[in-house]
Formats: sequence, structure tokens, C-alpha cells
Amino acid sequence: MKKKVSVLPYEKAGDSVRRAVESCGGLDAMPSRARVFIKPNIVYWTRAAAFPKWGVITTSRVVEDIVILLKEKGINDIIIGEGSVTMNPKDRESQKHAYETMGYGLLEKRYGVRAVNIFDRPFQKRDLGDGITLRFNSDILESDFAVNLPVLKTHAQTIVSLGIKNLKGVIDIPSRKKCHNADPEKDLHYHVARLADRMPPMLTLIDGIFCNERGPAFDGRIRRSNLLLASGDVLAADMVGARILGYAPSDIPHLRYAAQNRGRCADLSDIEIIGEQPEDVAMSLQYAFPYNQEKTLPLPMEKMGIRGLAYRPYDLSICTYCSGMNGLILSAIALAWKGKAFDNVEVLTGKIMKASPGMKKTILLGKCMYKKNKDNPDIREMIAVKECPPRPESVIAAFHKAGIGIDPEIIRNMESMPVFFMERYKGREEFTEDFFRIE
Repeated sequence: MKKKVSVLPYEKAGDSVRRAVESCGGLDAMPSRARVFIKPNIVYWTRAAAFPKWGVITTSRVVEDIVILLKEKGINDIIIGEGSVTMNPKDRESQKHAYETMGYGLLEKRYGVRAVNIFDRPFQKRDLGDGITLRFNSDILESDFAVNLPVLKTHAQTIVSLGIKNLKGVIDIPSRKKCHNADPEKDLHYHVARLADRMPPMLTLIDGIFCNERGPAFDGRIRRSNLLLASGDVLAADMVGARILGYAPSDIPHLRYAAQNRGRCADLSDIEIIGEQPEDVAMSLQYAFPYNQEKTLPLPMEKMGIRGLAYRPYDLSICTYCSGMNGLILSAIALAWKGKAFDNVEVLTGKIMKASPGMKKTILLGKCMYKKNKDNPDIREMIAVKECPPRPESVIAAFHKAGIGIDPEIIRNMESMPVFFMERYKGREEFTEDFFRIE
């Protein structure tokens, strides 16, 4: 029997989500009086400033519409859970602030929903086969049914970030770091492909009211797309979502692996699409920021004339902590450029990169990179940032020592920097905060 995926336009609060879910039979596998876990996508949050949420975070509109639908089905035990990564691993206030700001407190008052930070909850180890063991949040594992609410976006590492990838937010931090490993065979794609394998029955509803090119965060190109994709089969939903984003499912490594693991084809041949056909609503969204031909500098920085610096694109092995700082550091370097060549400096990130012969100074950004290259004979002058995650003051000191005068306030105030990205959307009616409020 073919897997059903509905692809419908978002037109009206309540009605659009209901039609998308009902047309694909997305709640058919949900037991009566089930305990239900809802997993939104809150990839980033800051208490310091407003930032573009569209195409980054699951809209509160979709979350409330799902809760209403569950309540109509007689479901009274509902948990919303997420594990957002913050630059301070001990920070619990940011996610609490996110829940409050997006109206989840009102969901609790109106419908009895509980919103939890999974880092405050227990985890359970699960063997995913082939030597892969990860620790998952107990609440979702012990639920009778899950509702997975990813955002329609491309992703700098996994190409697309949809239903399966969204489940990375229910594993603990050591497990997430394990996914970003240096093994060329069992890499990030290989691990992500298995994240849905031990889940309870699940509805996946991809929130495509907004979509994000070069996501997953606020520095991507966000657009209004007005689509909802729903399915009782997470892989089917993701394959259709990938096609709409402009990619053949077989070109997405983690979807290809997931299909192989399930004995399915990595295409749409076993899927019945209800509503809009992918070719009629397909986009062509890039997933990676452009680099020069030599892969030593982002293309915009090369066009600026920056010389004497090699800053390679980060790879699959870099985890969220270091990758979250990457764009900010590059921006700080660009602003520090005064037209004089830097002193032949190389910046290395992740767990795989090796120092290049002939560079004068090598910045090792993060504990993993230091371990990889601390004995590398090709390094003439090592400037190591050994912490995990790197502390802002250590990053500032490293670049200053290398002769790159980045503005310390840019790095120190990284929580406030996203406000500048809001300027892109100022005055554009389609980008309203109303989608992230519950009245």
C-alpha cells in the first residue's frame, strides 16, 4: 500500500492543518486516550533581541492547531518537548523564555498541555543497530504517539532538515556530538538516518508556511511559501519535502540511508500525494553558502579582496556549538578587513581538518580540532582555542594573536547580533510575528 502525503496550501488558521492531517490519515495510528508527545523545531533562541523566526522555528499557529485537533480526538495527555542548543550548555532560561514568548503557557492554561525542556528530563539508551547507540528523551519514547513538527528548510550539513532531522532535538548532547564524528562511513548522515527508527507511531506535519534557504538558522534566506505537508510516514513526508525544496530524495544521504534501512526506494514511487503535486510547487533552494573555487574563503569575502587567510567551509564533523559561532566569526573577520593582507592565517574547525603546509599561523577552533592537530608538524605557529564550546574571550584572543583585529564586542554580544538580520524583513507584510503568538 502506498504511503499517503498531503501537500496543501496554508490558507486559514485551524482549517488548513485539519485538512492536511485528515486527508493523509495522519492520526489513524493514534490510540484512543493516547499519551502524545509534540516535537516542534526551536533550533535557536535568544533573550537578548528579536530575530527572524520565520522558516527557522515552528510557528505557534501550527502548534496550537495540532493541539486543538488532538483535544477534539479526546487526547488529554500532551507534552511539548524540545532541546534547543545554546552557547552556554547550562542555560535553561532561554528555552523557558522561548516557550513563554511563543504562547506555550497559554496552551497549558487552555488545554492542559505541558511544555518541557528535554535537558531537564531523563534519557534512555537505544541501540539503533550497526554499532550506533544514542540516548533519547524518555518522554517521547514512552509516549503512545508522537507529532513531529519540523520546518521546511534546507540545511548546511544535511542538505534538508525535515522530519527525521528534527528528531535530533530529542537526543542528549553527548549523542549529538557522537553524530558529528570523524568516521567517513558512519558520519552525520548515517546517524541521522536512524533517528526515527525507535519512535512511537508518528504524524509528521512539515510547517512550510515559511521556508528557509541555507538554513537552519536566521542567517538563511527566508521566504513565505504557504505550504503544509503531512503524513503518517516520516520518510515519505521527508522525501516529498526534499523534492519541493528542489532535491531528488536519492540525493539526500540520510534519506537514502533511511530508505535502505526500511527496504524502500529512495524516490516517490511508493507514495500517494494528495493535493498539490511537488513539481507544481517545487522550489530550487541552495543549502550551502558559496565558497571560492579553492574552498579557502567564502565567495563574498574573496570578492572583497581578502587575502592571507584560509577559512575552509565547515564539514559534517563540526557540532552545533562551533558551527553556531562560525557565521559570526566570519562576519567579524570581514568587518576587520582594512585592505592589507592578513599574515597567512588558517582557521580549522570540526574534527577532521588537518593543517596545510606553508601557513604561518594556524587557529584551531575548539577542543576537537586541538586534539586532532596538536602534534601536527605542518603547524608553524599554533593558536589553539581548546574549550568546548569555545569561550568568546578565547576566540577574540586567538584572532588578535593571529593579527586579525576582530571587534571584541561582536563576539561578546553574539546573543544580540541576530537583530541585524531583522532589517531584511522590515516593512514586508508577509513576515509578521503573529504566527508566533497565541492570543
